[in-house]
Order: sequence, then structure tokens, then C-alpha cells
Amino acid sequence: MANILVVDDEEDIVQLMSETLSLWGHQAVTAKDGEEAMAKFQETPVDLVISDIRLPKLNGVRLLEQLREVDKNIEVILVTGFPEVSSAIDAMKNGAYDYLIKPVDLNELRLKIERALEKKEIGKSITTLRGVNWAMIISIPIWLALGIWISYLIN
Repeated sequence: MANILVVDDEEDIVQLMSETLSLWGHQAVTAKDGEEAMAKFQETPVDLVISDIRLPKLNGVRLLEQLREVDKNIEVILVTGFPEVSSAIDAMKNGAYDYLIKPVDLNELRLKIERALEKKEIGKSITTLRGVNWAMIISIPIWLALGIWISYLIN
């Protein structure tokens, strides 16, 4: 189960997304504007963000930038009811995982969510493997030194 932050100024959409995410086995954290979303993001562990682009106080693209400053690995899906090529380009340039147009096809949304969460999980696994690799690289000289020292003591 993932914690997914849903940000939209339309209460009906937030309610629908929350219920849908719950049916899919996820926990929804909700916000009605970009500033509230940032506050919730900093106080609650979040695995994925789904945000409208046009938001009061702090728009979705600017929210994406600020989220990335806090967690460079957060995946963000931006949604808009006003498709414009420039907003899609801005979203992708700023690191959005994907860009969807309202009304959102729920099957497409579910697929995007699953892929974004898989990508995040793979990133965590790679980070863990890098840590294990460095631990092994660092420990090899220590074990070699111990082996040499023990063989010196035995002889």
C-alpha cells in the first residue's frame, strides 16, 4: 500500500481520487492547493504525488519544483483540464513522471501509478545495492589485513 498525495482544488475530484485509490489498496493524503500539499508532504511520508497543474497559491509545476528540492526521487503525475503543449513541456522538463488530461481515464491512471511506484521501488533497490557494494569494497582490505596479521601470528 502506497501513500499518494492528491492535490486538486476541485473537491469532487479529490473525493473521487481518494475513493478510487482506496479501492486500489492505496492510502490517499489530500490537499486543495500547492501550499497545503507542501505542508502535508513535509509532515507525512508520501510515495507518489498526483497534482492538478492549475492550483491556487502555488501551481502544479512550481509544486513539482519544490517537491523535487525536498526529495529528488519523488514521482509526480501532473493532471490538467486545460491541455497546452507548453505546460506539458514545463512539466516534463521539471521532472514530472507523467502528464494526464482530464477527464482522466482511470485505467490509464492506474497503470501510470503502478509504473511510477515500480520506478521508485527500483530506485530504492539500486541505492541499497550501491550501499552494499561500497560496504564490500571497504571491508575487503580489512579482511585481507586481518588474514595477513593472523597468518603472521600463527607462523
